[in-house]
Parts: sequence; C-alpha cells; structure tokens
Amino acid sequence: MPLTLVLVACVSAFISTVAYLFWRRMNYWRQRGIPHDEPSYLYGSFHRLTKAFGYSEILRSMYERFKYSGPFCGYYFFQRPAVMVLDMELVKNILIKDFANFSDRGLFHNKRDDPLTGHLFFVDGSKWRILHGKLSPIFSEYKVRGMFPYVRNVALQMVDVLNELVKRGSSIEVKELMGRYTTDVIGKCALGIECNSLKNPNAECRTIGRRISTDRRHGLLVSALIEGFPKLARLLRMAVTHPDIEKFFMRLVRENVEYRQKNNVRGNDLMNLLMELSKSKNLRYDENDEFKGLTVEEMTAQAFFFFAAGSEKSSATLSYTLYELALQPELQERLRCEVNETLEQHDNELTYECLNEMQYMKQVLAETLRKYPVLPHLARQALHDYVVPGHPKYVIPAGMLVTIPVVGIHYDAEIYPNPELFDPERFTPERMKLREKIEWLPFGDGPRKCIGFRFGHMEMSVALVYLMQHFRFSVSAMTKSGKRLPKNGIFLKVERV
Repeated sequence: MPLTLVLVACVSAFISTVAYLFWRRMNYWRQRGIPHDEPSYLYGSFHRLTKAFGYSEILRSMYERFKYSGPFCGYYFFQRPAVMVLDMELVKNILIKDFANFSDRGLFHNKRDDPLTGHLFFVDGSKWRILHGKLSPIFSEYKVRGMFPYVRNVALQMVDVLNELVKRGSSIEVKELMGRYTTDVIGKCALGIECNSLKNPNAECRTIGRRISTDRRHGLLVSALIEGFPKLARLLRMAVTHPDIEKFFMRLVRENVEYRQKNNVRGNDLMNLLMELSKSKNLRYDENDEFKGLTVEEMTAQAFFFFAAGSEKSSATLSYTLYELALQPELQERLRCEVNETLEQHDNELTYECLNEMQYMKQVLAETLRKYPVLPHLARQALHDYVVPGHPKYVIPAGMLVTIPVVGIHYDAEIYPNPELFDPERFTPERMKLREKIEWLPFGDGPRKCIGFRFGHMEMSVALVYLMQHFRFSVSAMTKSGKRLPKNGIFLKVERV
C-alpha cells in the first residue's frame, strides 16, 4: 500500500477516534438517562452566554427548570460533563456530612506556570488542608477584633472624601468609592501597606484592583477550555492570570518582605503570618511532596487571593446595599435609627461590640448577600464514586465536577417568597430558625467555608455605620436598575444628614 494511503488511513482513524470520544463525552448524560439540556458542542450548556444573559442567569434558569426532576441534573461546563445539585439534603451531604468525598473544588490552578492561582481557594487535597489550618487563625474572632481600629480609621477617611464629593455634586458613583475604601482596608489589614486609594483614586493598588475583575489573559472560549480541561491545561503549561497583575503582586510581596526583614517590622496582619509560614521547617503535604514552608510565590498567591476577595467582592456587596436602601428609603431610615441609637448607648463611639448589637444591620447585609451572592455557585469534585442516598440511579462518578447553584437556591420562591424583593425581614432570628442553614450560602458552608467571612462582615458593617450616620442615599436621574452592576457603576443621590 502506498505510504500516502497509509498516512491517510492513520489520520482518518485518529480523527474518527477523537470524534467518537468527543461524541460520547457530549452524550454522557443522555446515555445515563439523567435530565439535562441538549448541549452545544462548542459551549456545552452555555450557548446562551452573552453580555445580557450571564452565567448567573443560566444557572438560575437551569435550577428552576430541573428542580423537581431528581436530586441533581446533568449539564455541560462547555465540554466537561458536570452535576448541578437540586436537592437541599444532597447539598448538605456534599458540603458537610460527606465532605471527605467532596473536599476538592476541581478548578484550574497551575502553581508552576501561573503562581497566583496557587492560593487557598483553588488548591486541593493535602495542600488545601495544610494551608487552611495555617491561614485560618488570622481571621479568628480575636484577630478580626484587633483589626477593627484600622478599619474604623479608613472608614472615617471615606466619610471625609464623600463630604468633598457631595460639595461638588449630589449624584455620586458609589461603586468606585466603595472600591477605594475596601482596597485601603484590605491593603492595611492583609498586606500591612498604605494603598492611599481614598486620597488618590488612581493609586497603583486601586488600578490593579479594578483590573483583577476585568482583565483576562484569554477570551471566553480559551478560558472555558482551561476550566473544562484543567488537567490538560496544566500539562500544556497554560495560565489565566494577566501578566501585569502577576508582576505587580510578586513585586509588592517581595518588597514588603524585604522591608520587614530589614527593619524588623511585625504586624497583626496576613503578611506577618505568611512570613512566619515561610520559615516553617516541619510541615509536609504528603509522603512524596515535602513542604518546608511557603515560597515567595506561594505567599504572593495567598496575598493576591485575600486582596481580590476583600476589595472587589466586599465593595460590590456594599454598593448593592446602598442601591437597595436608596430604592426603599423606609428601610434605610430604620437602619439609620438603629445605628444612631446604638452609638448613643456607647457615648457616640463606634466599638467592635456595637456591631454585634446591630441586629437590623446583620439582616440588611444578609439580604444583600442573598440577592447578590458573592459567587453564583459553589464548586466541588467527587474523589470517589458517590451514589446519592435513596436514588441508586443517580451516581456522581469520581472526578466529576459538582455545582451547587447558590443563585438558584437564593432565588427559590419556596424558600424565599417573592425573591426579587429586597426584604431584610427574611433574616430575623425567628424566621431564620424556620429555614435550613444550608439555604443561605454566600460564604459556602462546611470545612471549605470562606475563612474571611468575619472580617468581610466587619469591614462592610463599619462602612455602613458611618455612611448611615452621616449621609442619606436616594435614586437620581443617573441611577440605573438591573441585576448586575452596570459597567459605569451605580450612581446615587447623596445628601448629608
């Protein structure tokens, strides 16, 4: 047989094999009789993903359509078969009861070629257990209380800046101001540096903070392939972090460490803990992967993660809170009354104890986090085959990506009647007792619950105390409604009280 025919035959056989394997992959749920949407071969279950119809809307729609079909439905994370959990008991099993089988997230991270992805949120297995155990103490109740004076000082600076902005005009873009506040807070409390974003909106830390949520190394399709095939992406030495962002944080941490070592500086912050861990000599990941302390790259990854979570996520929640309170001035006035009454009982001085006494404040923030969850879903990965209790047909195989649709649960009308309405009364102590704790998941639950939830709540509460005490927020001609923050921000009318 001529060599050309042999080559053609080999190529044809290879293409046919790949096509068959791909066809089988994209028919995974059909072959098992599990309810699912017909996938697009390129975008899987996300062929409707557009600027107007985002990831959260797709998850919510899927949850609502398949809610009564079984304990979970199937879907395709682009070309990756995945499970969407629909049953609250199964959610509880995955996050808490059977956590040992679902301790990994299964998301892309590549410490070698993309060092900023090697942080607590992404890493799995023994590496996560070691990091979680060592980093959790920095966000204990005691440590958060110690950070309170720093947060209060930054909030007072924010009040001064907002006073100046009000003098220039009543319509203020609050999202950017909240971002400057949270950037200065997390810069001081996590990294021990002065970001000066409130004084200078173009400060380097703030500029990079904006880019974290907007700048992507790749387009949608390549990013989807990386997340859909994380092991292959690591094998191909791919990365997702923008090079400019990586360079900034690597330089920031190196300079911070060098300065502290040279001047014998210690602080009550994350950076101090990371430096202590970098000196540790007796920790191990497992028998084959010795851990003799954090490298500079691993320190930087943790610093990057907490900076991103503590600045952009918290500022978005604060912005939505102000927006909802502007739409319902009666709720805003009730919160303001609680703030003023509590402060009067403490000689008009805000203390850490004051925050714990503000029950309505807790309700307002809880409702904001219900309506605008920080993450639209939680990701887990099965370590071993898992048969759903009471449903032998429903098997989650080892290695399968498992999605818990937070946004679907938070907008479930059977759990939260009239879910589009912003109603803090949902979170009175009495009504919370009537619901499963697992039905409110802005910070996750179980052992992989966000370790910074206390700090985030304190950071947002302090800001709201001073904003309610000094200013009144209402809608203006520039205020736009919508489920997602508009690209040009949230404009509100702001007046001094």
